[in-house]
Amino acid sequence: MTPVDPSGTDTAPTPGSRLRRFVRPGAALLSGFLLYLSFPPRPLWWLALPAFALLGWALRGRRLRAGFGLGYLAGLGFLLPLLVWTGEEVGAGPWLALAAVEALFVAAAGLGIAAVSRLPWWPVLAAGVWIIGEGARARVPFGGFPWGKIAFGQADGVFLPLAAVGGTPVLGFAVALCGFGLYETYRQLRVHRATGAVPRGPLAVAVLSVLVPVGGALAALPLVDDSAEDGTATVAAVQGNVPRLGLDFNAQRRAVLDNHAARTRELAEDVKAGRAPQPDFVLWPENSSDIDPYANADAADVIDGAVRAIGVPTVIGAVVAPETGELRNTLVEWDPQRGPVATYDKRHVQPFGEYIPLRPVVRLFNSNVDRVSRDFGAGTKVGVFDLAGTQVGLATCYEAAFDWAVRDTVTHGAQLITVPSNNATFGRTEMTYQQLAMSRVRAVEHSRSVIVPVTSGVSAIIRPDGEIVAQTKMFTPDVLVEKVPLRSSLTPATRMGTLPEALLVALGAAGLGWSAFRAVRARRTPAE
Repeated sequence: MTPVDPSGTDTAPTPGSRLRRFVRPGAALLSGFLLYLSFPPRPLWWLALPAFALLGWALRGRRLRAGFGLGYLAGLGFLLPLLVWTGEEVGAGPWLALAAVEALFVAAAGLGIAAVSRLPWWPVLAAGVWIIGEGARARVPFGGFPWGKIAFGQADGVFLPLAAVGGTPVLGFAVALCGFGLYETYRQLRVHRATGAVPRGPLAVAVLSVLVPVGGALAALPLVDDSAEDGTATVAAVQGNVPRLGLDFNAQRRAVLDNHAARTRELAEDVKAGRAPQPDFVLWPENSSDIDPYANADAADVIDGAVRAIGVPTVIGAVVAPETGELRNTLVEWDPQRGPVATYDKRHVQPFGEYIPLRPVVRLFNSNVDRVSRDFGAGTKVGVFDLAGTQVGLATCYEAAFDWAVRDTVTHGAQLITVPSNNATFGRTEMTYQQLAMSRVRAVEHSRSVIVPVTSGVSAIIRPDGEIVAQTKMFTPDVLVEKVPLRSSLTPATRMGTLPEALLVALGAAGLGWSAFRAVRARRTPAE
């Protein structure tokens, strides 16, 4: 029976009214997808701005429950395509589960943005709430998963210099603020067109929300410096390649080791023939020797022969397997005369990749957990190797996503950073480009050259201004040799550490507190 209002007017919903219900959910999904498109390998960093503007439109003035739901849709639109590489070899289940869980953090941010959206200066407060969500996602559960921080999509963008000011939180805050400010500017201009009034205060807030991030990025340009403060170093990054793609690439572990040794010996021949410069040190990738060189003399002999041929200290990525206890994902400094002289154990091992939390439960959903038959344990010491007089900071693969794991190598004296990685498990997906962008952001954040040796690509050499000066192709054996500047000065981001993030989180929390106070006061105020 068609509902009728007291005046007798037919109130049946029209097709247009039904469709309007889906406008905001569709906008939320689209905003998330635009965020995804702003990430590498596409040079479309600027799409993050309309993404946040659209998200601001979808969330402003919504109830908290609607904000949560719309935020969740935005999270799915963003993280489902961004993280598709996680299911490359293990199926869709883990990928969908990861995206569904991580989108909850975006949903919580959506709720918070909806809560502060009716306040003065709401674009500023909403950007602070977004950083609360990113900060939480980078820490929990199981040590966090910061992949997809907005900052990591800005390696080619105009806001990148802000990484040197306050790291990834300040960079991400500026992008979110500018996007929300664009929407608020548009909204205030519509108010002006509709009423003829000039809402000076709100319009000023909107315009400043756009201009301040852009102006701040321009003001931060002098912090982006790739000059050599401590001379230069000639670095070689070896990409040996793997015999096959996928999870079973290490079934031929000896072939992977032999590939990297062969590329190093070829480099030695090129140096001797004058076709390549003599490097000061050589960097191999993570898992370049999945055979424990401490327990297998034949593997140690292969490594030692290659290192003696090139004649300089070489960093080897090895899996060290003690007789008892946990495995170690270890970087080994191998000296041409003395052999292994120093080690660094990866401190942030990857959950569900290098160790399996809640193994009996996870096994019920995916039997691939049993491929990790022995868990990796985490190291505790900061990794800085002295390689021929150069202090080299070490952040192994997944660690590059974590602010602290890179920063403390620099505060412990690193003049250069290396991020040895193994991306063979993820095939030809976008994962390697997303990770490479992280290293570019880290280069600017700490004003250090960053060397990225990878088993199967893309390996790269990055200068302190974030410029890639050399890179390999995927699944192609290669060696990169470049002279890079060494630096020892500390950027504001390096000096301040977590302080900028703490201030931005406090800003967002203050907005949430203000919103809650207003809601409580409104409920207590008697109706007139």
